[in-house]
Amino acid sequence: MRDLLISLVDDVKPEDNDVVAGPLGFALWIFMILAVVVIGFSMVKHLRKAEAARDAGLFGDEPVARDEPVTRDESTTRTDRDD
Repeated sequence: MRDLLISLVDDVKPEDNDVVAGPLGFALWIFMILAVVVIGFSMVKHLRKAEAARDAGLFGDEPVARDEPVTRDESTTRTDRDD
């Protein structure tokens, strides 16, 4: 019992260069990067679906009929047009 207590008190701190994340840390880091990329693509997909639903009038707005593709500037400034 005494030897165990002495070994706990004399616990040696490892050097900074001896402690590394290793292959598991690297794999986790790569997984997190891939997760962010997948979430980004999913967000873009859902934003496009929401814009299409808004253009169809599903949110209470008037439906928008357009023959040309919409650019970013046109999609954000569609209020009160005199067409």
